[in-house]
Amino acid sequence: MTDRRPFDALNSALNNNVMIGLKGGVVFRGIMVSYDVHMNVVLEKAEMMVNDEVKKGVGTIFLRGDSVVYISPSI
Repeated sequence: MTDRRPFDALNSALNNNVMIGLKGGVVFRGIMVSYDVHMNVVLEKAEMMVNDEVKKGVGTIFLRGDSVVYISPSI
């Protein structure tokens, strides 16, 4: 069995569409272009989602790692 580490999952998400849930229930969808050891994330073509619908486009956004609850693949 191959060991997978959290950074392996983050590396495979680079340059792909992801959904990122934040504390307080806010969700953003976009292309993950960068992250660091603190799980700070930069999304491009980001959109704020409400009830699985686009609320507004925000373009490029920096999400602070201490507010990230989850990162999930998106279509």
